[in-house]
Amino acid sequence: MTTNLHSALQSRFQDHTDIPDQLQGEEILAGMVDRGSCRAFTDQRVPTEVLETLCAVALSSPTKSDLQQRDIVLMTSAGPRKELADMVTTQPWVTNAPMIAVFCGNNRRQRLNHAWHDIPFANDHLDAFFNASVDAAIALGAFVTAAESIGLGCCPISGIRDQAAAVSRLLNLPQHVFPVAGLAVGYPAAPKVISKRLPLAATVHQDTYQETDLQQTVNAYDTDRALTQPYAQQRYEERFGTAAGYGWSTDKVRQYSAPERADFGAFIRAKGFNLD
Repeated sequence: MTTNLHSALQSRFQDHTDIPDQLQGEEILAGMVDRGSCRAFTDQRVPTEVLETLCAVALSSPTKSDLQQRDIVLMTSAGPRKELADMVTTQPWVTNAPMIAVFCGNNRRQRLNHAWHDIPFANDHLDAFFNASVDAAIALGAFVTAAESIGLGCCPISGIRDQAAAVSRLLNLPQHVFPVAGLAVGYPAAPKVISKRLPLAATVHQDTYQETDLQQTVNAYDTDRALTQPYAQQRYEERFGTAAGYGWSTDKVRQYSAPERADFGAFIRAKGFNLD
């Protein structure tokens, strides 16, 4: 452990200073705060038995009503893994990942259970898709925490949804099973980068949602990010030019000024989901 919980929180958030006495020395919490995404890996292979144990740990995480609507596909063969990586054109670093795990939402087993018991499935609406998506996301988060605790590096890959239908065909996913996110996993080849987060004043609420001084809070965060963690390049300079004080909100606005995955809803409907 290279840091403690207090210093980790101070590095991550501008407005978190108090650590309760009972949390002092909690290395697991410090490690979770001090984590950073890994996009550069060594050639060292992650043993299959390690990956399978991490899957077991991840699938021990909470699941809605014990429905267990998530699966993990480990891309253990180099050929299919490269084919998957080639689909993620927006994230070229994925090509060098020694392991890619794909976390899938799975509403199929529940529907099969209904067929086997000859009882109609009465929840064919948006929540069926949403529950499976959340289950998969919870498992992904648990896998990341577990993997990083033993010295592995991880980075989620949302880009697999850019080619959701092609990824689904590659993985042979049947109806009502769909890719939520990929995860690059391996041994880090470079130090992690710790991204600062929005102040807790903007994201943690008491009793009711509030937006008091939100714009000012975001502006201050932008200023701090531009000074202490500047972006290596500005998005879409050909469209927007070069901005002074290019911060987080500018980067995210530029990112979502272009359409992304506008066909994902059609893909999910083609998978058999009713999104009403």
